[in-house]
Amino acid sequence: MTAPAPPPRIEPATADDATAVFAGLRAFNDAACGSALDDQPLHRVIRDAQGRPCAGLVADVYGGWLMVHALWVDASQRGRRLGQALLADAERQALAMGAHSAMLDTFSWQAEGFYLKQGYEIFGRLEDFPPGHHRTYLRKRLIGA
Repeated sequence: MTAPAPPPRIEPATADDATAVFAGLRAFNDAACGSALDDQPLHRVIRDAQGRPCAGLVADVYGGWLMVHALWVDASQRGRRLGQALLADAERQALAMGAHSAMLDTFSWQAEGFYLKQGYEIFGRLEDFPPGHHRTYLRKRLIGA
């Protein structure tokens, strides 16, 4: 009788390890869905008079969805509709890239009201994320909007 295999050794991952994990998952997903899950970056920035970023959006178009990871406007620039302009621009770009919908998330101290005014609807909420606050998930249909 052979000896049982030792338990797997779990250890901290390096940046290269994390890249390998994502590559493995991407290969698995590609085998299941092909190019339907093609990931296309969509990053936008607005610069101030000195050329420094004062607002920006980091997103991807993935699986037919615009996935907004971050939307930021410097406090000194708020009230100038820069966030609205960035989001509308990203939605137009995503439509041109084949997206049909958009999704994003925000924390209770951030911009839920802003996103609701832009036509997004809440589809999920995690309470106590972090404790005493919540994280809200929103979506918007881009086609026919």
